[in-house]
Amino acid sequence: MEPCEAFDYDILVVGAGGAGLRAVIAAREAGCRVGVVCKSLLGKAHTVMAEGGVAAALGNMVSSDGELEPDGWETHFVDTMKGGAFLNNWRMVEIFAHEAIDRVFELEQYGAVFDRTPEGRIAQRPFGGHKYRRLNHVGDRTGLELIRTVQDKAVGAGMDVHMEVTLVRLLTAGGVVVGALGYHRETGRFVTFRAKAVVLATGGWGRMFRFTSNSWEGTGDGVTLAYEAGAELIDMEMMQFHPTGMIWPPGMRGILVTEGVRGEGGILRNSRGERFMFKPEYMPELYRGQFAESEQEAAGWLDDKKRFRRPPELLPRDVVSRAIYREVKAGNGCEHGGVFLDVSQRGAEYIKAKLPSMYDQFHALGDVDITVEPMEVYPTVHYTMGGIRVDPETAAATVPGLFAAGEVAGGLHGANRLGGNSLSDILVFGRRAGDGAAAWAAGKSLAELDPAQIADGQEQMLKPLGKSGGESPYALHAELQETMQQNAMIAREEAGLKIALDKVRELQKRAEGLAAPGGREYNPGWHATRDLVSMLTVSEIIVLCALERKESRGAQWRIDFPERDDAGWGTKNLVVHRRDGQPAVVESPLPAMPEHLKALFQEH
Repeated sequence: MEPCEAFDYDILVVGAGGAGLRAVIAAREAGCRVGVVCKSLLGKAHTVMAEGGVAAALGNMVSSDGELEPDGWETHFVDTMKGGAFLNNWRMVEIFAHEAIDRVFELEQYGAVFDRTPEGRIAQRPFGGHKYRRLNHVGDRTGLELIRTVQDKAVGAGMDVHMEVTLVRLLTAGGVVVGALGYHRETGRFVTFRAKAVVLATGGWGRMFRFTSNSWEGTGDGVTLAYEAGAELIDMEMMQFHPTGMIWPPGMRGILVTEGVRGEGGILRNSRGERFMFKPEYMPELYRGQFAESEQEAAGWLDDKKRFRRPPELLPRDVVSRAIYREVKAGNGCEHGGVFLDVSQRGAEYIKAKLPSMYDQFHALGDVDITVEPMEVYPTVHYTMGGIRVDPETAAATVPGLFAAGEVAGGLHGANRLGGNSLSDILVFGRRAGDGAAAWAAGKSLAELDPAQIADGQEQMLKPLGKSGGESPYALHAELQETMQQNAMIAREEAGLKIALDKVRELQKRAEGLAAPGGREYNPGWHATRDLVSMLTVSEIIVLCALERKESRGAQWRIDFPERDDAGWGTKNLVVHRRDGQPAVVESPLPAMPEHLKALFQEH
């Protein structure tokens, strides 16, 4: 075993986005010594990319009759369950809808500077799937403001930060997680962490697809660490395809166009000029009668949200993504293979005030002035609803000593996440994970780390180093992205999924011969070998689950099983665990919802 730099903490938090930093604050308030590991730099996280707002039912907005909109946690609960196609864990949603309100006020107390209504309350905007204006925002830079605020608070609370460190293995003792092995990306030297509890807050995974809004860190490291340590995963087939990613220019394809554009009046049109979201075939039965049925009514809603219904562009993301896919497939797409999103009718002053990042993004990257011309958009891989299975109360994973929060955890969003719910998710369950980990750690001693596990982790990591003539991680990554994009993206069927599964397993075998020429220092090719192994593991699980669920629900659109099967598949989650080194997929019944929550669907 190679000697390692070593650190001891009560709690080790992996990931420095909003969920991880909120867990730090909770753990420090409980008196724990906390270390934070992040693959990149502190403050560089996907949280920053969440632009539109943080969803919480404050009910701050005034209707045309002068009354406040009658929003509340109950309506947020109903909207989130419906948006998730009822695959959500109801208890997680109940906790979330309740506590999101307090977490937003808490964020304000920490120093977040929200936009304001004329009356001085926190301003809220509409978003897809939310019945009322519910997204508390800071222009279209809400995620940036959130992470600035919780980072300042966490730094003040006190934590040790280990930046540019990649973890390669969780370490266990007697089936309990007691630490982790990693390496410094700059020097390649190994480092161990002993901890009484580990909180994973590593975000999602999208880099196994060719077009994604995820940055280079989104390779599924955290969920792979948990899976390899024996934790159960849930709903892994549920990948969210955000309806509006940039499609032009080519180098920018996949970059997110916030849903806030549609919330502020953005209109989707095909190449024929048709506002296609009004087509009856795109309106799910569940939402029929709840949205505007004419362009005139939709235009009226911009100024009077009491009298008029929302435009259909604000249907949940899975619905809008499928509609765009179908329009392009039918030959109604624009020149570059997407559709048009136009908000120019709102005027330059309004757009620059409400959507400053979008204005800058298109102007700088595509030389497009969205105040006078439409954007070209197409669905992009964006978010993972599935993840590590956790206890709703404590965020504990199914392996003792391990906790998870934010996008890496599953259960809250079901089959489709509503926009804005991700930022409130990381605040609510980041705090609960920090509290849960602190309660677990109380009274425990640090365990001794197993030298054999450390040696094995080091050997696996060093295996590709210095070799020449083997498989290139970049070439295999490109092949993985191609098969996942072609066969496991928005429209899925058995034949394509089987092609993807065969390809992923072929790549896994070839990955045993990965080569990373050169030494450990400043060697991105070596880092890529570990990223690839994680992406191959997660891709196999995604495809296996997508094959298993033989229905269409939320983000899982099986064109060979186009109907939603509420009596069958609608009653169960798919759970994955590691058995004899391979992923095993089993069905797990959804917990029964209590009667007082069922009644909310009649009342709201």
